Amino acid sequence: MKRRIMEKDFDIQAYMTKGVEHIVSDAVKATLKNPKESAFMIGFAKSSAVASKKRRKAEDAGEHVPPFLIASITSKCNLHCSGCYSRCNHATVDSEPVSQLSDDEWLRIFNEADELGISFILLAGGEPMIRRGVIEAAGKTKNILFPIFTNGTFMDERYFELFDKSRNLIPVMSIEGKKEITDSRRGQGVYERLIGNMEEIKKRGLIFGASVTVTTENVHEVTSDDFLNELSERGCKVVIFVEYVPVTDESKKLAPGEKEREHLQKEIARLRNENSEMLYISFPGDEKSTGGCVAAGRGFFHINSHGGAEPCPFSPYSDVNIRSTSLREALRSPLFLALQNGNVLLDDHDGGCVLYEKRELVERLVKSERTKK
Repeated sequence: MKRRIMEKDFDIQAYMTKGVEHIVSDAVKATLKNPKESAFMIGFAKSSAVASKKRRKAEDAGEHVPPFLIASITSKCNLHCSGCYSRCNHATVDSEPVSQLSDDEWLRIFNEADELGISFILLAGGEPMIRRGVIEAAGKTKNILFPIFTNGTFMDERYFELFDKSRNLIPVMSIEGKKEITDSRRGQGVYERLIGNMEEIKKRGLIFGASVTVTTENVHEVTSDDFLNELSERGCKVVIFVEYVPVTDESKKLAPGEKEREHLQKEIARLRNENSEMLYISFPGDEKSTGGCVAAGRGFFHINSHGGAEPCPFSPYSDVNIRSTSLREALRSPLFLALQNGNVLLDDHDGGCVLYEKRELVERLVKSERTKK
C-alpha cells in the first residue's frame, strides 16, 4: 500500500528557500581558498537572498515560483551512453536539431527567470556545450548560477576563457566512478578526457563540479572516500548525485532501491559533516522531507530544446510552449497545476522518479487538458 507524504500545510517555498541558503552557504565555504570564486559566491549569496524575497512575495500573493529551472538547450549529443533516458525518450538525437529555441529566445527566458526570482538554471541537453551562443547568453545573466551538465568532450580554450570571465557558469562533468565504469557507460577514452579537463580547470584557478548517475552497480564506489577524495584533489567543488531512472524493463535492476537510497543519504550526510570543501547534492533527494516530488514547478521544472515546459526531464510531457507564452504563464500550466493539486506527486515509489513510474497517468492528464482546450 502506497503512503501519501505531502502535507497540506507544508510550506514548500520556505523549505526550498532554506535549501537554497544551505547550498549557497556551503558553496561559499567550498571556495574560501579561491579568492576570485569566493568573491563571486559572496556576491551571488546577496543576489540569491534578493531572489528569495521575490519568491516569498509572490508566494504570499498566491503565486508559486520555484528556485530551480532545468533547461535542455539542445537535443543533439555526440555520445551514446548506456541506458541514457534522453535517447530512450527520443529527446536526444544524432541529427542536426530542427526548430530549437534560438540563442535570443533562451536569453529572454533567462532574463524572465531573473525577474521572477529563479536562482539556479541547470543547462543540460543533449550535450549543452554544443550551443556556445546559449552559454554565452547565460554568462550575461549574472544573478543566476548556471551549472552546465556536460560530458566534457567539447571543452576548449574559448570555454576556459568564458568560465574565467563569467563565474556564474559552472561546468559539471558527468562521471560514473573510476575509469572502468565511466568508460563502460560513456565510451572509451572519456574518463581520460574528463581528467584532462579537471587538471586544466584547476591550473587556471577555476572551479568545476561532477555529476554522478547513481546505480545499484556503482553506489558504493561513487560514495567512497577514495573516489571523492580524488575528485577533491583535482579541484572539484560540487558533486551532484543523480539517482538512475530505469527507462527500459531491462534497466530496472540498475535503479537504486530503498537500501541503496538510504546508503546514499547516509553517506551524503557524513560527507557534508566531514568535508566542507566540497558541496554534495542529491537529486531527487529525500522526497519524504520535501512533501513529495518537487517537479512540475514545486521546486523546479524543465524546458526542452524546442520550448516545451515539462514537469521533469524524466517526464517529457507538455501542454504549453515557452515560445508562445511567458515563463510566469508557463508555471501556471494546467498540467503543472493538475500534478501539484492531484495525487501523482504524493506517493512513495520504487525507482528514482515517481512521474516516470506513473507516466501513463501523466499522459492521461495531458490528453485531458488538451481535450478541454
